[in-house]
Amino acid sequence: MTNNKPVIIGVTGGSGSGKTSVTKAIYDVFQDQSIAMIEQDYYYKDQSNIPYEERLNTNYDHPLAFDNDLLIEHIGLLLNRNAIEKPVYDYTVHTRSDKTIPVEPKDVIIVEGILVLEDERLRNLMDIKLYVDTDSDLRIIRRLLRDINERGRTIDSVVDQYINVVRPMHNQFIEPTKRYADIIIPEGGQNHVAIDLMVTKIQTILEQKSIV
Repeated sequence: MTNNKPVIIGVTGGSGSGKTSVTKAIYDVFQDQSIAMIEQDYYYKDQSNIPYEERLNTNYDHPLAFDNDLLIEHIGLLLNRNAIEKPVYDYTVHTRSDKTIPVEPKDVIIVEGILVLEDERLRNLMDIKLYVDTDSDLRIIRRLLRDINERGRTIDSVVDQYINVVRPMHNQFIEPTKRYADIIIPEGGQNHVAIDLMVTKIQTILEQKSIV
């Protein structure tokens, strides 16, 4: 029975580090196999009981923004081979949507997010922990381009948010979690060697699971 337990892989790193690119690159190789992806930013707390004006001030880079209790509960269900309904967060109204996404239990589950290694309870559920480590100048450039091109933000608003929220939260909560990582991946999605190594590792895991 022990070999039937799903393998949990945590992938973290700062905003703009390339952790999502790394996760997607790995997941895309195995998307037709027994692998699932859980994104931490789907698990922001429901704020429907808070006035909209107050929700606008939500600090999405702080640990308290996440409903880790629900995330941990869902990982526990997946570990026991039970399906879950992954929540959906609606950023237009800054609270959880009524929609959910069904996720079936799989042999490998990738949990990705900026603070997945910050909570000890989450860390203890993970078999492999990755930290995507990218220089701050590259991270701010990537975030700047993304927020302007994809989210209609102004340069001033992105820079202001980075200086006042993103950077201090990164230094206080995200960067320190590097010490918990089993593997540190420099430069995110550009590091094809590290991605290939993880692909090989997951392939081995899936092959072993198929034998059981």
